[in-house]
Amino acid sequence: MNNTVTTPRYIELDALRGFAVMGILLMNIVGFAMPEMAYVSPAVHGGTDLPDTIVWALSFIFIDGKMRGLFTILFGASMMLVIERAQRHGENPAKVHFSRMFWLALFGLAHFFLLWAGDILFLYAAVGCIAYFLRGLNAEDLIRRALLIFTIGFLGYTLMFGSLLYMQYQASLPGASAGLIDEVADVIAGFESTASAITADIALHQSGFLPILLDKIRNDLFGPLVLLTYNLAETLPLMMIGMALYRNGFITGQWTAEAYRSWGIRLTVIGTAIVTAIAIYLIAGGFEILRMVNASYAWNWPSQMLMTTGYAALLIWLIRTFQNASWVVRIAAVGRAAFSNYLGTSLLMTFLFYGWGLGLYGSVGRAELYLFVLAAWVLMLIWSKPWLTRFRYGPLEWLWRSLARQRAQPMRLS
Repeated sequence: MNNTVTTPRYIELDALRGFAVMGILLMNIVGFAMPEMAYVSPAVHGGTDLPDTIVWALSFIFIDGKMRGLFTILFGASMMLVIERAQRHGENPAKVHFSRMFWLALFGLAHFFLLWAGDILFLYAAVGCIAYFLRGLNAEDLIRRALLIFTIGFLGYTLMFGSLLYMQYQASLPGASAGLIDEVADVIAGFESTASAITADIALHQSGFLPILLDKIRNDLFGPLVLLTYNLAETLPLMMIGMALYRNGFITGQWTAEAYRSWGIRLTVIGTAIVTAIAIYLIAGGFEILRMVNASYAWNWPSQMLMTTGYAALLIWLIRTFQNASWVVRIAAVGRAAFSNYLGTSLLMTFLFYGWGLGLYGSVGRAELYLFVLAAWVLMLIWSKPWLTRFRYGPLEWLWRSLARQRAQPMRLS
């Protein structure tokens, strides 16, 4: 454990956050560079040749949802840390928390409309407001209730999206009505996106800043609320698990090394087996779009929960084992400046891919995109540690903290 002036820092939390903010770009890069549904299926855009299929499979199995899940768990844990710190300093924890969530929501809305539609900050701010009222529960109750909410959400989405597969099956039967066949065709076309729709999407994102902004206002004005509605049943349970893992000492490195290793291996192996079977099924089915939608929006929930928690355990074990290594210290610095790195990545990637910058949107293959990820990782690792040797916070961390506390916070280290 490291210490700053008044607030304890946990290398486990910082480095985990660093791994998460770096890892989340492995999936987000597709959203920055390609039409939206390419995130769900490589057959929509980006190609299904062998290198692209391998990259898709590795991302789907090992990354998709797991880094975001890790971020969410860490948000819940950090929320508890901030609340406890406020109480320890004699501050009003509700005022501190809701002020932070208010400004985070504004950052999220600005991020969504001005930079990138894949924002999660507004989602976290809204769900964080709900999670605050669960702060008094013990770790066991938090986990029990989280799993209940998660299970209800998983079953609901499995039934909802599974009904589309049932409709498709009914439409394939002899004697199916023309109306049902047309309805299924419309559903499939909506998810696949027609060639003209993809062409229009690429043209939009290769245009200037103002056309992209106006398109969001016209066609996706309530996008942050839609994202909140869809993700609530997944995000709130993961946040609650983060709160529980803070309470029982898991997330701050207080368990034994053997406990982290054994739980990490167990959960990760089970989750990987489940999602690998799904990936094989999807590839064998030629990336049929309704299967892809079911896999992305419903079937992968259990494996994501298992692997996210397993990753957290394995990473904490790794961090504790190598906590004095220079690479762990650098990743921890990336995590201390995670807010700046997250939004900075959006600024960099939209500059590279959108028309107000270099305009590479829609023109780079899926496999080649990961060269941009590596470059972004190098930048994060290069700037974060030197900055934090001179300043207390990352630049946007300082701004968020100052706005939430309604006064400029001390920035330079004495």
